[in-house]
Amino acid sequence: MYDYVIAGGGSAGCVLAARLSEGGARVLLLEAGHPDSHPFIHVPAGFTKLSGPRVNWGYRTVPQKHLDNREMWYPQGKTLGGGSSINAMIYTRGHRSDYDGWAAGGAEGWSYEDVLPYFRKAESNRRFADRYHGTDGPLAVSDPISPLPISATFIRAAQQAGIPYNPDFNGAEQAGVGYHQTTTRDGRRGSAAVSYLRPARSRPNLTVVTRAQASRILIEKGRAVGVEYRRHGASRPERATASQEVIVTAGAVGSPKLMLLSGLGPAGQLHGLGIEVVADIPGVGENLQDHLDCYVVYDCNGAHSYYGVDQPVRQAVWALQYLMFRNGPVTTNIVEAGAFATVDGQSASPDIQLHFLPAYVVDHGLMRIPGYGVCLYSNLLRPRSRGTVRLRSAEPDDHPLIDPNYLADPYDRRMAVEGLKLAREVMAAPAFRPFLDKERMPGPAVRSDAELDAYVRQWAKTDYHPVGTCKMGTDPLAVVSPTLAVHGIERLRICDSSVMPTEISANTNAPTIMIAEKGADIILAVAGTGRRAA
Repeated sequence: MYDYVIAGGGSAGCVLAARLSEGGARVLLLEAGHPDSHPFIHVPAGFTKLSGPRVNWGYRTVPQKHLDNREMWYPQGKTLGGGSSINAMIYTRGHRSDYDGWAAGGAEGWSYEDVLPYFRKAESNRRFADRYHGTDGPLAVSDPISPLPISATFIRAAQQAGIPYNPDFNGAEQAGVGYHQTTTRDGRRGSAAVSYLRPARSRPNLTVVTRAQASRILIEKGRAVGVEYRRHGASRPERATASQEVIVTAGAVGSPKLMLLSGLGPAGQLHGLGIEVVADIPGVGENLQDHLDCYVVYDCNGAHSYYGVDQPVRQAVWALQYLMFRNGPVTTNIVEAGAFATVDGQSASPDIQLHFLPAYVVDHGLMRIPGYGVCLYSNLLRPRSRGTVRLRSAEPDDHPLIDPNYLADPYDRRMAVEGLKLAREVMAAPAFRPFLDKERMPGPAVRSDAELDAYVRQWAKTDYHPVGTCKMGTDPLAVVSPTLAVHGIERLRICDSSVMPTEISANTNAPTIMIAEKGADIILAVAGTGRRAA
């Protein structure tokens, strides 16, 4: 018997396991994937190699009818730390209007001023110490160690294209161009597993079980009492019971899947799969939102970027430099610089995010291109299209049906094209002229909006930011209350990116950690041991 059973050992699960066990609560954390022992997890540049089944669910979407009916690769973390163990480590929080919009839409207590203390509580920032940043939290945040000179060229080019310089995307203003801060410290990844869970692992009241996939939330008389799970290779499931609460932290794909398998979701869908309806909760698996990446690719006229394919000798030299000095290319997250800009005159805040990559990174990096080149990715920050996560079957091992429904809204299609135009404008700025040869993709022959739209349909990909499938609020599609409690079921909460009512105008890992920090305080307050955020 535990006080809390947490289903999902990703970013949010690691935070909650650490925070809830601090005060002596007995906590069980279940993670379907392996421990975060893969060596590439902890070396920043190693994330480019983390695409295999040991650390990645390897999902695919259903055919996307607005993207040439492509079934798209949809990677999500499957290891302790979840996405924070395999992502590009970019630390961005979103715009204050994102959170104010949550609060105005029914998520009381989640305005920007409400959540800012939890961002600060989580953060140990190497450069900033002000009203926006913390310096003594668990999560390491620091500047690039050895960015390539061409990343600085991008920053100059964006300014020439009219985007102002911004030294801090997470400060008073989001708009502008600059270097990304990352969840790293001294050339090592600072995942949630490293930052939160590792210091807590020696506590006798914290149990972590990996390779243990949750298959069902146990409900008795309208109350969550535990979780059924199966360890890898075991023939029979096991059960873990919770005296206080069950907390679901399996992410925007995994959390609705577990809810549906447990009979918690739209009654019609559950009946169709032969699953007993425990509670008819229409919003489970609805409201899926994700950022869609579109990109332009340029050939360099010399060795100005990272090389496009593996070079064993060169990489051996980089590895030696890293081992001796903790600097050099091994410390890069590739996405060294970026920008937030506005292309729609009606937007009150940035609506496009740019990621500059000083390397060929095409089709998730799966397309191998020799030589030197750069990419500029653009994505629409607040998509209007909505998708779903639904069960393929009642079998827990089956991957769910993931339908982001990309570009279903005409606004999203128009903005994808406008984002590409902005990217081209930046790449055409004078600062880049000494370093670039030609545009490789989409290519100079692609000029009209219709041609750019066709290019988007063929090449756009996920930016790995799914949210919203167990949304927070009070409307008919809300799954959890502003205290993250599941509507209609006692002692059950969801605490991860799935509760976001709308997509964040940035990368989603830092907001997910914030949600878990705030969620921990909510849970501890209920238990009578709460404390205020610093």
